[in-house]
Parts: sequence; structure tokens; C-alpha cells
Amino acid sequence: MTAPAALRPDAVTVWRPAAPVDVARTLAPLRRGGTDPTHRSCGGVVWRTTLLPSGAATYRISQRGLREISVAAWGPGAAEIVAGLPDLLGARDDADGFDARHPLLVRSAALHPGLRVPRTGRVVEALVPAVLEQKVTGREARASFHRLVLQYGAPAPGPAPEGMRLPPSAATWRRIPSWEWHRAGVGPQRARTLCCALQDAEGLERLAFLSHAEAVRRLCALPGIGPWTAAEVAQRALGDTDALSVGDYHLSQFVGWALVGRPLGDEAMVALLEPWRPHRYRVVRLLECSGFASPRFGPRATIQDHRHH
Repeated sequence: MTAPAALRPDAVTVWRPAAPVDVARTLAPLRRGGTDPTHRSCGGVVWRTTLLPSGAATYRISQRGLREISVAAWGPGAAEIVAGLPDLLGARDDADGFDARHPLLVRSAALHPGLRVPRTGRVVEALVPAVLEQKVTGREARASFHRLVLQYGAPAPGPAPEGMRLPPSAATWRRIPSWEWHRAGVGPQRARTLCCALQDAEGLERLAFLSHAEAVRRLCALPGIGPWTAAEVAQRALGDTDALSVGDYHLSQFVGWALVGRPLGDEAMVALLEPWRPHRYRVVRLLECSGFASPRFGPRATIQDHRHH
């Protein structure tokens, strides 16, 4: 019995990578909370939506072991998704020369041989949620992103899980009225930062073809965007294995407790991670996947302004 036409993928492929790939852990940083309408992960299967130069796409990624990965895609951008699957799952991620050194990192690397740094190539899709996370808690930012994508994102093509939406286009983000930003809990400063940056969305997307250093430099030249936001974009859109989110209170505390047994500030964290350059973000991901948790005591962190750190 053949599947209905609407359910049949527009493009499919099976990729057998030379190195192990753990799809769920590799793509986990792309998910903006458990209610992200553009990303679902369940039972070892990852569903995502995206807007590509060739059009909208929904895609489903599953795997058999760490060396056989299948993708099915629906929508005008389906063929482009299939062609870009290796990049998305870290084919450009070169871990040669990485020395874990620290016992916790050695254990995590051994437990997670398929952990890669993904590269979506979609700068706008990484920038929007990063700017939404400026100056507020992660929970607040995720709630804002969820509300706005549900309200302004088009339905996902194909048999996407219920509630999934396409990420809004840059033009759609720019047209959101001020009162809707307010209702979603996004202050005028962050809304202004986004709308200003997205005036040249095509220019933003071209950053994916530059060196990591030059792309970050150009991002930081935009009003309201600093090193923290640029690093968050570089990690996801550019596959930058060295991008360190300096200015994040929780990160420096977490890295400090994990590696030296005490909380650190930004400067101390940067100094501590210097020997791991150009793999500092890889170190962070290995720590995140290690199961280590910082001690829970003391006052909650104050909201940080990531634009200028």
C-alpha cells in the first residue's frame, strides 16, 4: 500500500559518515526549549523545519547506530536539505588535534564519540533566538520565541508533528508590530536590535561563507549585537568549534565547577580554556553532555546584558 502523496517525501537520502555521529546530541543546541515549534526530538528521531534559498522544508532525521543516518524531507527546500545533511551533522567538524586532557572531558569524549558541532548555514535562524535571549532568562526567551513562531510562522510542509511551524522569514520578523513584541515579553531594545539587523537579511546569510573570525567581526559591528550573541550564532550557523559564549553567568560558573571545582568569572574562564583553542566550544559541549551539574546554592543569577560582553 503506497503512502498518500502528501506523506511521501520530496527527497530522501541515507548518509554513512566516516566518523560516528549522534544525531540527537549533535542537534540538541539547535532546539530552543521543549516547546520549540521548529524542532522536535522524540524516540531517537529529530524533526526540524527551516527556510532555505530554495524554499521551506520539513525534515525528519533518524539513525541506525552511529554510522547510518536517514533523512526524509518535504517542501520546496527538500532537495537542498538532503544535499546539506553532512554539513548539518558536523561533516566539517574537524576534531584533529583536540586533547581532552581533563578526566571529565576524557570520560565524556569516550562516552559520546558521536558528538559533533553542527552547521546549519542559516544565520538569521540562529540570530533571532539569540537576540531574544539577551538580558532575560532562558525560560523567558524560549517562551517569547515559542509564542512568536506559533503566531507568525507558516504551517510546516509534509507530515510534521502537530504544532510545528516554519521559522518566520526575516521580512515577517520585521513586520511584527510593537504591541505584539510586547505581548510576547520582548522589550523594545531587543525588538529594535532584531529589526535593524534583519534589514539586510541576505547579507547576514552570506556570513556563512566567510571565515568564522570575519563573520563574528561583522556580526559584532551591528547595533546591539556583541560577542555573546555572535558566539551563539557562530556555534549553530557556522559550526564554529571555538565560539565561546563569554558574558553568560551560568556558563562561566558551570565550566569553573566542572574543571577546577569552583565558580569562575568570564576572564578566569577564558584563561582556563585557552589551552583548548580552537576547540573551546567543543569543551563546553562535552561538559554539557557529561552529566556534571554545578552545586545548587546561593542566590539566583541576575539577568545579564549579553550585548556588550
